[in-house]
Parts: sequence; C-alpha cells; structure tokens
Amino acid sequence: MSTGPQPAGPFPKIELHVHLEATVRPERLLEIARRNDYPLPVETVEGVRRLYQFRDFDHFIEVWILVTNALRREEDFRQVVVDYAGEAADHGAVYIEGIFSPIERVARGVDWDEIFSGYCDGIAEARARHGVEVRFSPDVTRGASVDWAMKMVQVAARYRDRGIVGIGLGGEEARFPPEPFESVFRTARDAGFGSVPHAGEVVGPASIWGALRTLEPDRIRHGIRAVEDPELVEEIRTRGIVLDVCPVSNLRTHAVATPAEHPLPQLVAAGIDCSISTDDPEMFDTDLSRDYALATSYGIAPRTFYEAGLRGALCDAETKASLAGIAATYDWSSVTAGGWSRSPDASPD
Repeated sequence: MSTGPQPAGPFPKIELHVHLEATVRPERLLEIARRNDYPLPVETVEGVRRLYQFRDFDHFIEVWILVTNALRREEDFRQVVVDYAGEAADHGAVYIEGIFSPIERVARGVDWDEIFSGYCDGIAEARARHGVEVRFSPDVTRGASVDWAMKMVQVAARYRDRGIVGIGLGGEEARFPPEPFESVFRTARDAGFGSVPHAGEVVGPASIWGALRTLEPDRIRHGIRAVEDPELVEEIRTRGIVLDVCPVSNLRTHAVATPAEHPLPQLVAAGIDCSISTDDPEMFDTDLSRDYALATSYGIAPRTFYEAGLRGALCDAETKASLAGIAATYDWSSVTAGGWSRSPDASPD
C-alpha cells in the first residue's frame, strides 16, 4: 500500500453500457414531461420511484417505454447527456459510451435529427463542465423491422464525426433473436461503426452464438450467460471480445438470483475482459460506485475493469491514448474494494 499522498476522490472508471433514457432523475423527468405536455401516470418524485419497482424484465421494458416517451425535444436529449456526465463524474467516470434508442422515439413522432443532434450537442458541454468524454452507440430496437434498422444506421452515419461510434441491438432478447439483423450490422461495419449487441442476459448461450455468427461483435452487452457453455467462453476469450457486465442490473431484472451466484468472477477467471457499467442506473437505483463495489467484492482489482473498458472502448486513438495515460499515472495501490455484502441472501440495497 502506498504511503505517499493518496489520490483525491473516487478512482477512475470507464462506462460502456448505460441507457441514457434511464439515467433521468425523477425531478428532471417530471420537468421534461411538463414542458412537453406528456401525461405521465404519476405526478410526484415518489410516484416515479414506485414506477421503478419492477416485477420482471418484461415489466421493466413496459415501464421503460412509458417513461422515456416523455423525451421529445433536442434540448431534452442534450440535457440528459450533460446531467448524467455530471453524476457519473462524481463516481469517477472519465469516459462514457452512452446508449439511446431512437427508433422508438421516431415511431412516436420525434424527428431523427432532433434526437441525434440533441445527444451529440451534449458531448462538448459534458467535457467542458464535467471533464468526461462521451461517445454514443445507439441501439437498434429488436422489435423493429430491418427497414427501420437500416434507416437508423444511415442517420447515425451522418453523425459519425459528432460522436457516434457504434451500433447496438437492444430490447426484448427472448422474443427477437439477432440473426435477422445481419445485413444491418454489415452495413454498420461498412460505415465504420463498432458492433455492440445485447446478448446473453435473459437468454442463454444460443443468443450469444447468434450474435457472434451474424453480427461480428466488438463487444457484447451483458453476455454473462456464456458461462453455461465452455466452448462459448473459449470463443469469446479467443476473439478478445469484451463483455459489458452490469452486476446490479442483473440482480434487479432477476437475470441473476443473488450476488453470490453472479458469473462475473468465473468469466474473469476464464480470461474474458469484463467492463463494469450501470445499465439503467436511475431505474435500478444504482450508480458506478455501487456496481464497482459489487464487482470488486469478488476479489477482482478495479484496474482490471478499467483496462477491460479501455480495450472495449470504440473511441478514436487519441482519446484512447488519453484514457490509457489516466490508468498509467493513477495510484491504483490506494484503491480498496468497496464493501458489498456477498452473502447468498444479499440484496442490491
């Protein structure tokens, strides 16, 4: 342990998997809904928090769509980025790859450019106000048609120089497999985007194999159920694919029953790079500090997760070099695991 001056504040973190629509605090959500004349089913902060008490994954998706439909204007999307960059910076974030789902918004009457411009406008302000680099990898919605998905990629390509670095696939994994979107992701790769689909969260190895065979992923969002198939674990390790692991989210959605059963330590022990993220922090009552507290409670060094995040980040070489410099100069010996109970009946609270 270092005996010299210790770094001030939380240790640096890279977050690659956070749905920006699910970072909006209740107070801000109510404000946005009022100015957009959007009728939420609740009118108070306490009411919004009660909405977030999910029965299961399907109920979470239902509430997520209901709540995020309040976001309508360019200013709403910009504000979401800047607000979350500030909150994440308080927990040590230096780089964020934010996710948003534009197809759902456009289907409900919001203009493509309203969405993309708003999010991308937030990058410079997030950097200036909070010292956080932000990039984006928007999700194709699994329930959308291939035509809608292609249109999203085409629009994203217009914003590639403004911070769009990847294309994801999100939504109801159990109902919509990845294979139909093979041509969409081929087009995305040809446009210079990374491939970052969700897979292996609520569906087992078949979902991950499907993504590997048809979407050529650079990272997999979640991917934790790979542990059920040793051949798949080896394939992921051999390809050097980074998994975006969201430990508290997995407990909230009941994808994992208890902290003691989480496969994160098995994945890391198998040589797979795992970054740590919050997924839907406001909806799941978590933050980067809490997710890292759980992740490091398995005896895994925080720098391991930072380095995995660095390998998985889709940003330009200059930004990567800057992030690598942060890791190289930080006194990691001063970091201690954040006390999370790992007893079998421990809850995320």
